[in-house]
Amino acid sequence: MPTSRLEAFSDGVFAIAATLLVLDLHVPDPGHSLAEGLLAQWPAYMAYVTSFLTIGIIWVNHHALFQHVRQADRTLLFVNLLLLMVVSVTPFPTALLGRYATADQDSHLAAAIYGAVMFVMGIAFTLLWWRATSQRKQARREGLLFSTGTAVYLIAIGVSFVSVPLAMLVYLLMAVFYVFPWLPRPSTY
Repeated sequence: MPTSRLEAFSDGVFAIAATLLVLDLHVPDPGHSLAEGLLAQWPAYMAYVTSFLTIGIIWVNHHALFQHVRQADRTLLFVNLLLLMVVSVTPFPTALLGRYATADQDSHLAAAIYGAVMFVMGIAFTLLWWRATSQRKQARREGLLFSTGTAVYLIAIGVSFVSVPLAMLVYLLMAVFYVFPWLPRPSTY
């Protein structure tokens, strides 16, 4: 089948997941300094920016990937659903990280859960890349780039038990890393 329906459905999931991220940003309660109330929510803002960039970058790379695909088979559809499942759950660990990053208890667990979701997302995108490019050796070699990001997320999960702010920085840096166009243009195949 042509990929247009798969892409349209995927675009909708990406848009909804990115939009849901904002629901964890809250207006501080009156009665205290507005500036202090806003500043106290820095973890929620950082988690929001990191997750929004990550979802946006996955959407951009998803679009670039499907420029290489002419037909979608049943396996590709299910692998794409796996990626979308992880994308759609991203607002939950984002909210956990934003709420617990500075808590005395459970901050490390919240950061590790966030990293675990990013790790699974990396695996899902790598599987999608491999499936979509299974007939192209050059593209399969380039797919190792996604595996690198997956490994960094796994390392960041360990870092989260040492330093939550450092883990959050690693997650943000991974999002920034993937901003750059690592995928080749379709004409190279």
